[in-house]
Amino acid sequence: MPFSFAVIVPAYNEAEVLADFHARLGAVLDGIDAVSQIIYVDDGSGDDTWQRLRSLADADPRVQALRLSRNFGKEAAMTAGFDEVDADAVVIIDADLQDPPELIPELIARWQDGNDVVYATRGERDGETRTKRFTSAAFYRVMERLSDTPLPRDTGDFRLLSRRAVEALRELRERQRFMKGLFAWIGYRQTSVVYHRDARHAGRTKWNYWRLTNLAVEGITSFSTAPLRVATWLGVSAAGLAFLYGLWVLLKALIWGDPVRGYPTLMVVILFLGGAQLLALGVIGEYVGRTYSEAKRRPLYYVESRHGGRPPFT
Repeated sequence: MPFSFAVIVPAYNEAEVLADFHARLGAVLDGIDAVSQIIYVDDGSGDDTWQRLRSLADADPRVQALRLSRNFGKEAAMTAGFDEVDADAVVIIDADLQDPPELIPELIARWQDGNDVVYATRGERDGETRTKRFTSAAFYRVMERLSDTPLPRDTGDFRLLSRRAVEALRELRERQRFMKGLFAWIGYRQTSVVYHRDARHAGRTKWNYWRLTNLAVEGITSFSTAPLRVATWLGVSAAGLAFLYGLWVLLKALIWGDPVRGYPTLMVVILFLGGAQLLALGVIGEYVGRTYSEAKRRPLYYVESRHGGRPPFT
């Protein structure tokens, strides 16, 4: 009896690449002995993405398209797909064809070996600058040291999850979502498949350095309290140094009768302590802001419309 299988594809302004992506994905699914489904999630695109998805759903009964009410971000779009899906195995993949759909049968084979999460690890990466590769590698290594939940290196969102792994993810309703961390946090048996990542097939990337920096901050603050510890030790160190220096100035005045000059030194100390305090307040503010967002308990997303049907999984 064939198993049920679904592919979740978050899409934001991907009209240029959708036809080619769906053709390659459909060819892969045709070769898999499974009852398959494709869930496209339009994350509030401003181009013709939704119209293209409606056309794909009309032409292919396996396709179901969701349109979110606005751009909630990729993490929310993936969550919408996980909330909608009902399958024995689920693959999450981007529509830009940097991650090859042809790798899906290998992910399925590893899942059938008994793994709950099979993540695709990037080996060689085309179409990326040295700066991008360096900063990406640095981020994963920093997270490896800071987080209590180890993240696999050089691994994006492209992966397969079993039914119970998806059900576990559905229980995690935090608003500040860093999906790579959540994938690792749920545990279960996980393994990797190394692949060659291609350059973007068409269109422009949505991940500039500003958004990537914000994602890095999100990941660090969601899965580590190390910045708070750093702020604490920075404050302790600054206070200790200030005390020792003040003691030294006092002893000089008492023993040798040196006049207390040191206007430049005083300014350096004041600026150092002020900077350390502002840094600590900024770190604390990041965590307080996330606590505030969680306390409001707003929904993660809203679905504006659906198109296409869900095939009956048996």
